[in-house]
Amino acid sequence: MRRIFPHPVLMFGLALLWLILQQQISAGQIVLGLLIGFGASFITARLELDGLIVRRPWVLLTLIVVVIIDIARSNAAVAWLAMSPRGPQSAGFMHVPLTTRNRTILAFLAMIITATPGTVWVEFDEETGDLLVHVLDLIDVDEWVDIITNRYERRLIEIFE
Repeated sequence: MRRIFPHPVLMFGLALLWLILQQQISAGQIVLGLLIGFGASFITARLELDGLIVRRPWVLLTLIVVVIIDIARSNAAVAWLAMSPRGPQSAGFMHVPLTTRNRTILAFLAMIITATPGTVWVEFDEETGDLLVHVLDLIDVDEWVDIITNRYERRLIEIFE
């Protein structure tokens, strides 16, 4: 059964999210939501993520709070840049040296970085552990490296390893 439905919770969760976003329930929307959920479930099974064992749930709670605050701050900063007549003056790419190679931690880190407005996970080199990130308003590279490695990666390692 796991071969056909590798992640049933993800599949049904995405189907439910689809129905919520569509704001209507019909047979066609249910089928389409299940197909989207099945596709995403099948694709994530191919990622071969490491097992998810939460070792320190209190650190997970602090990470969630930190990420919510950072996303809110980033939303305000990006809105300010969008409304300012000068716009972003210092957009650019930066390299962040990561210590972890755990695929689950990397997946969560990618979600955090990409969900934060103004930042995008571009590429990760598995051999060197070098992460390439694009930042909309890149003023201080060292500050961004510190945020990603100490605020996010360190906490994720504490949670899962």
